Amino acid sequence: MRYEHWIGLRYTRAKKGRNHFISFISMTSMLGIALGVMALIVVLSVMNGFQKELRGRILGVASHVQISGRGGEELVDWVKVVQGAARHPRVQAAAPYVSAQGMLSFDQDVRGVMVRGILPEAEEKVANFKGYMKSGHLESLKEGEFGIILGIELARALRVLTGDKVTLIAPQGLVTPAAIMPRLKQFRVVGIFEAGMFEYDSSLALVHMADAQKLYRMGEGVSGVRLKIDDLFQAPRVSKELYRYLEPDVFITDWTRSHANFFRAVQIEKNMMFLILLLIVAVAAFNIVSTLVMAVTDKQADIAILRTLGASPGSIMRIFIIQGALIGIFGLVLGVVGGVSLALNIDVVVPALERALGINFLAKDVYYISDLPSELQWRDVAFITGISFALTLLATLYPSWRASRINPAEALRYE
Repeated sequence: MRYEHWIGLRYTRAKKGRNHFISFISMTSMLGIALGVMALIVVLSVMNGFQKELRGRILGVASHVQISGRGGEELVDWVKVVQGAARHPRVQAAAPYVSAQGMLSFDQDVRGVMVRGILPEAEEKVANFKGYMKSGHLESLKEGEFGIILGIELARALRVLTGDKVTLIAPQGLVTPAAIMPRLKQFRVVGIFEAGMFEYDSSLALVHMADAQKLYRMGEGVSGVRLKIDDLFQAPRVSKELYRYLEPDVFITDWTRSHANFFRAVQIEKNMMFLILLLIVAVAAFNIVSTLVMAVTDKQADIAILRTLGASPGSIMRIFIIQGALIGIFGLVLGVVGGVSLALNIDVVVPALERALGINFLAKDVYYISDLPSELQWRDVAFITGISFALTLLATLYPSWRASRINPAEALRYE
C-alpha cells in the first residue's frame, strides 16, 4: 500500500481528540451519501415499475402497431393488409377491427362510448382482454347474436350486469321524409372487463366485428388492422419498415405515438424525481468539503513534516483525495446494497409497513394498482453510482488543493 493510501485511511479512522469530531462529520457525510443513493435507487425502481405496469395495461387494450386507411377511410381489402404485414419477420399476430362512436342507453341512463368491433379469436393474439374479464368470456361475442362486452366503469355508470340488454345508438341515421332517424340496435351484455385504465374502462364497448359492420353499414370493410410484434420497443422502426410490405394508401402508427404525451409525462416525472433526489447526494457529498477543510486545518503540522521528509504537493493532495474518496466509497457501498435490497423486496416491505402503521398507501379504487410495483434496472444503479462518486471526488478537490499549498515553514512556526 502506498503511504498516501495508508495515511488517508488513517485520517478517516481517527478516534481521539479533535480527530474524533472530524471522524463524526465523516460518518455523517457517509450516511448522507448512503441514504441519498438508496433513495435514488428505490424511487427510480418504483418509477420503472409504474411505467412498466401502465405500459402493460395500455398495451393490453391498445396495439403495438396499427394500420388504417389514409384520411380515416375504410380498409376494404383488409385480408391483403394482414397478409402483407405478416411478411415482416417481427410481426407475430394481426387482428382486424371496426372502430366507431355511439351511445349506450339502459333504463334512463345514456353514455357515449367508443365501439370496437373485433374477431375474438384474432383479438386474443394482439390484446389481453381475456385476462381482464371480470365476468363472461371474450368468446361469447358471436356473429349475429349481438352480444356486447363493457368496461367496468361504463357498466357501473349504466348500472347494468351481465345478461342485461342495452340499446346501442349509432350516429349514422336513416333518412326519412320526417327527419333523420338514428340507427338503434339492442345488444345483450355478455361480459364485463377491467383493464385498469379509466380511459378504457369507462368508454370502451366490444362487439363482434360482423355485428359492428352491419350496424355501421361498412359492408366488408374495417377501420384498420392491429398488429402485435415480438419487441414492443421496436414498434417505431417496424411501423416504418411495414410500408415496404403494404400498398401506399395506408397509414401506420404505433403505441409510442398514440400515447406519446402520457409516456412523455411519466418520463419527465421520473427525470425530475432523479434531479430532486440527486440533491440529497450532492448535499452529503459536499459535506465532505467541510470534513476535509477541518482535517487540513487540524493536520497542518503533519503536512509540514511530510513535506520536509520529501513528500511532493501532489502526494499531499492525493492523501486528502483518498480520504474523501473513501468516505464516498463506503457511503456508496452502503447505499447501493441498501437500495438494491429494498427495491428487490419492496413487495414485502411495503405491505409490512401498511400493516404496522394501519395505512393503505395505494387505494385500489383510486390508483387501480394495489401493490407498489418495482423494476430494478442495473443501468440506473450504475448511473447513480457513477454520478454520486463523481460528486464525491469533485468535493475533495478544493480542500486537497489547499493542503498541497501549505508552506511547511509557516505551519511549523508555532509548533
